[in-house]
Amino acid sequence: MTPPIGSADPRLEAAGWRHEYSGKVRDLYLSDDEPGRALVVASDRVSAFDHVLDPGIPGKGALLTRLSLWWFAQLAGVPNHLVEPTRGGLGALAAPLPDDIAERAMLVKRLDMFPIECVVRGYLVGSGWAEYQAAQTVCGIPLPAGLGNGDRLPDPIYTPAYKAPMGEHDENITFERTVELVGEADAAALRTMSLAVFDTASVIAESRGVILADTKFEFGRDPESGEITLADEVLTSDSSRYWDASLYAAGGADRLDSFDKQIVRNWLSANWDGSGIPPTLPVEIVERTAARYRELLTRLTA
Repeated sequence: MTPPIGSADPRLEAAGWRHEYSGKVRDLYLSDDEPGRALVVASDRVSAFDHVLDPGIPGKGALLTRLSLWWFAQLAGVPNHLVEPTRGGLGALAAPLPDDIAERAMLVKRLDMFPIECVVRGYLVGSGWAEYQAAQTVCGIPLPAGLGNGDRLPDPIYTPAYKAPMGEHDENITFERTVELVGEADAAALRTMSLAVFDTASVIAESRGVILADTKFEFGRDPESGEITLADEVLTSDSSRYWDASLYAAGGADRLDSFDKQIVRNWLSANWDGSGIPPTLPVEIVERTAARYRELLTRLTA
């Protein structure tokens, strides 16, 4: 069981790692013995509608970490934040971590992070579909008439968002706004890298019978090399929307069922009005969600 949000793992503290920050899913630790590095530990926590829910999804942190590391290996030509390319960088540690932490952890270089989520959409779905119905645009980008829910876009589109503080909604922004935030050269590089990684990942996923519908990336600048570097999780079922390619081709109501926590979102939407503390997730919902995470990992990496 991983600690609740904002809590430090006493075993890491005893090993000299101090808890620096907690996001909805991951915890960040720093150590004076590891200058310029950070330990990122994925938890089993699950969030929806900007709330961390109870209980978590057993094994989720390990599954997300395994999938991120697998994708980093597939994207060998893209600079990433791992200290070493094997074992999540953990081989560089002087002392090994407990097994149940190591399977959820990455030892990474500390980067100067860009305040932007680099979102790429290859299909018209979700909030994009809602906007398209109203204005024939997605994040302000005009699209051709006649598209339907779940349709493949003529070309993937880059729709960045401003990374809001925890507890607040990320804000969709224009490319011009990213130029104001990070400068023209970096804004263009982030867009180019995001679209290129999405294209590469889409081909790999489709070769395994899976469609990558959309995803979000985070990048930072390596203070030593100056390189723009892929960071955080990458192409996991928490940061991406994946569909079964055969179900998609067959059509039907289940063709857009995704390999992620959509089961949780659907249950919450039907059983919670959004006010107060979210209800406890039923055992069945937790088990079904865990199974979807496991299935995606198997489909992609087997």
